[in-house]
Amino acid sequence: MNVPAANTWTQSHMVDEVRIHRLLAELRRRVAALRTAADIGAASLLGDDTELNSVKYLFITAIEAMIDIAQHVCASDALGAPDTNRAAFELLAAKGILDADIAGGCSAANGFRNILVHGYADVDDQRVVAFLAQLDDFDSFAREIAAYTGASRPAP
Repeated sequence: MNVPAANTWTQSHMVDEVRIHRLLAELRRRVAALRTAADIGAASLLGDDTELNSVKYLFITAIEAMIDIAQHVCASDALGAPDTNRAAFELLAAKGILDADIAGGCSAANGFRNILVHGYADVDDQRVVAFLAQLDDFDSFAREIAAYTGASRPAP
């Protein structure tokens, strides 16, 4: 008796397609908002606490979307159990799912998120504004994950 696959992505991936589509859409929305903020210019951002706090929150939620995706792919495709978020990105690179440079950028973003969320170091507003130059890493992550999972297809 043939039993249909529980997953509608592909036979080889067990990722939850609805979840991946939702997280990638959230990531793309956040990155678009960050690009809009970047267009305001560093001096304007640094002079506007409300806008700067918005940028910080957008970074946190964008990076958390990347972390959620990375952890979900690792768990769903039985790639291993990373013990840290950074290790999840490294594992995706080791398995050839992410380019090593992109995984490195994601790991750096994870460290930046930790500073923003946990205050591991004083948050330097200049660094926040400078990190806007790293948005291409977010786009590259989304493209590579979409290609791997098949999430470039229309949402279910």
